[in-house]
Amino acid sequence: MFSEGVHSLVDSANELLLLYGMKRASLPPSSTHPFGHGRELYFWSFIVALLVLALGAGVSLAEGLYHFWFPPKLERPLLSYGVLAISFVFEGISWFAALKAFRREKGSLGYFEAFRESKDPTSFTVLLEDSAALLGLIVAFAGLLAAHAFSEPRFDAASSAGIAAILAVSAILLARETKGLLIGEPAHPNVGKAILDIANADAQVVRANSIITVQVGVRQIVAALSAEFEDDLSTQQIESCIKRIEDAANQRHLNLVTLWIKPQTPETWKARAPESNF
Repeated sequence: MFSEGVHSLVDSANELLLLYGMKRASLPPSSTHPFGHGRELYFWSFIVALLVLALGAGVSLAEGLYHFWFPPKLERPLLSYGVLAISFVFEGISWFAALKAFRREKGSLGYFEAFRESKDPTSFTVLLEDSAALLGLIVAFAGLLAAHAFSEPRFDAASSAGIAAILAVSAILLARETKGLLIGEPAHPNVGKAILDIANADAQVVRANSIITVQVGVRQIVAALSAEFEDDLSTQQIESCIKRIEDAANQRHLNLVTLWIKPQTPETWKARAPESNF
């Protein structure tokens, strides 16, 4: 019961941190953050993962080990059953709401695929935390029931260790995904493909060589396009072509913060560019 109490407290603090991260991420670009503050949300999501691991899993494991070696007397089990039942109802409501939101976002993707490809940590963080909370309540109920039925409080202590394991797995999954977003992941492949299609469709572009995209926020993408233009174009004509490509990309609502377009031959691109997204 104490472990579930700590778990609930950590979850509540995490929701506040995510709300703070969302508020910070919505700030406009500035001289010190020219691409905006989108990664603030990724940073605070990573802090959430660390809190789940350090506070949630760590305290639950310590509590379980302590009471396994020094088992307390089981008191008022009926009250504990009532608290767990009420908690399960509220957590279930929250879980269904998070699942509905995640389904709406994932579209036709599978759950694990959507989890890996999502650029919005708030969607999968809340769902994963609520899922861990429901599993933790089930484990706590099983431990309490066994301790009550067999008059052996060590079963309750063992359930604390089980809750710690659930939280540790959840924290590792969250940390892995948010770390990738924090240090810089490419945008969804559809974004790069759309920009390449737009550039290749322009009559003054010989060939769009490749593109690099970086997700700098939930709906903030920076892209760099290498393209070969017709040799007889003037500087003004190249600038007009670049503007057409930028305008067309913005009309597709690709969430671009900045699109750089560099005139290059395919040979120059291959010789100088790092491994690209496409």
